[in-house]
Amino acid sequence: MPIKNETELYSPVKAYFEKQGYEVKSEIKNCDLIAMIPGETTYTIVELKKTFNLQLLFQAIERLKLSESVYVAVEYHPKKKLGSYFSWKDAANLCQKLNIGLIGVQFYKSKKPAVDILCRPGIGLNRTRSSKRSQSIRNEFEQRSGDYNIGGSSRTKLITAYRERSLRCAALLSQQDSMTVRELREHLQDPTIALILQKNYYGWFERIAKGRYTINALGQQALILYAHIVQKP
Repeated sequence: MPIKNETELYSPVKAYFEKQGYEVKSEIKNCDLIAMIPGETTYTIVELKKTFNLQLLFQAIERLKLSESVYVAVEYHPKKKLGSYFSWKDAANLCQKLNIGLIGVQFYKSKKPAVDILCRPGIGLNRTRSSKRSQSIRNEFEQRSGDYNIGGSSRTKLITAYRERSLRCAALLSQQDSMTVRELREHLQDPTIALILQKNYYGWFERIAKGRYTINALGQQALILYAHIVQKP
């Protein structure tokens, strides 16, 4: 049976890259999966889709503006054609011409999915890339404490680095009646604390005096909802 959602591709593809020595995190700046070798500055992008189609290729071509290592990952049926005329070999040849890697994931009823690299991206080619957007992805990857999302998700609340910083602030405030911005900044060693409190994007904080904040009921609820992140050692 075909998979129901592209999120089913995430776990086997993540496991494949982790076996190659990569650290993997999902849903970063609209990219389904980002894989980085610890200590390196370059990264690999993987976009997940249930089926191989033109929309997926357009998406991958856009990702080439951010990284020279871009893959698309789809469910793979090696004995079936892609439509009436095209084979998986045709799909791999097309991806190669576009310098995009193609990953096929085979699903079985009684054993783990198998990941096949049908072609690899062209590395070392001269392309114009957005250094600002590329750095933004690296920053977000490095600032997240773990991988709390599932690649390919939609209409779900993502655990971003900003949400993590907000949760750390809320957790500290929950232990006190109130704290000043300076106290929070020094304790958390986070220069963005003032902006987080002033913006109050999630509505978790209340200002009770100039420069002094406390956590409200909504913030307390968030600490329960995200306890698996707040209590991470």
